[in-house]
Amino acid sequence: MALKEPVEIIHVDAAVVSCEGIGGALGHPKVYLNIEASGEVDCPYCGRRFILNPGAKAHSGH
Repeated sequence: MALKEPVEIIHVDAAVVSCEGIGGALGHPKVYLNIEASGEVDCPYCGRRFILNPGAKAHSGH
């Protein structure tokens, strides 16, 4: 089975991000994704890939 390429790559400065697709009728339920473990995470609904920027704080302390 070949790995699917991400639909979109988004670079972020926070270890936890939210995704709700492209919005409107083409969106999906809002999900919160934790990037901290690997530095990147793919949304299980739409395939967007979120990558933690170098130098970004991996943990907010909460």
